Amino acid sequence: MATAIPSIACLGVIGRNNNPLHISIFPSYDPATNTLTPVRTPLQFSLLLSSTLDVFELRARQYQANHVGLTGDYGLLHAVDERLASYGFETNTGVKFVVVVDMRGRRIDGAVAAGLVDGAGGRRLAAAVGLREGEMKPVFKAIQTAWIKLLQNPFFDPDEHSPPGGTGGKKIVSKKFSEDMRRIGEGWTPGVTNL
Repeated sequence: MATAIPSIACLGVIGRNNNPLHISIFPSYDPATNTLTPVRTPLQFSLLLSSTLDVFELRARQYQANHVGLTGDYGLLHAVDERLASYGFETNTGVKFVVVVDMRGRRIDGAVAAGLVDGAGGRRLAAAVGLREGEMKPVFKAIQTAWIKLLQNPFFDPDEHSPPGGTGGKKIVSKKFSEDMRRIGEGWTPGVTNL
């Protein structure tokens, strides 16, 4: 018997001017067809990432009103439906990282699920009852590391992607950054502490 556990459905990087810089979409397990297919279309994920901007802005205003400095770690932004939830993190430069998690996105074998051990690496997995806030921290840490590596590239101009004027901007086309995002999205399972 197969069991479904949470997996990452989408990773997004949003610039300081609220412009999308990068979107990675990952397939999820569909029990009806027993295949891996994306839960939503790229346009729907783009709109979902845009909807998180309202939550970022609302929480920033609340922190400012309470005279509390931003911690950068927002955690759960909102539950989209019974299957998808979005989590967010904002850097001190205003760049936002958004992770959309599919609560039934990855299929595991029933025997593996009984022991909650990953069949390949022997890692301990969390039960698929929900996610704790701390389970997303390794994902955000890995995304931030990939972002910092991208900023250290002498050929990458961050102002080209988030212009100071606030209009326009290009998407990130770095092959290394895309590979890092793919590795993060495919490598995460609940309970993973290092990506």
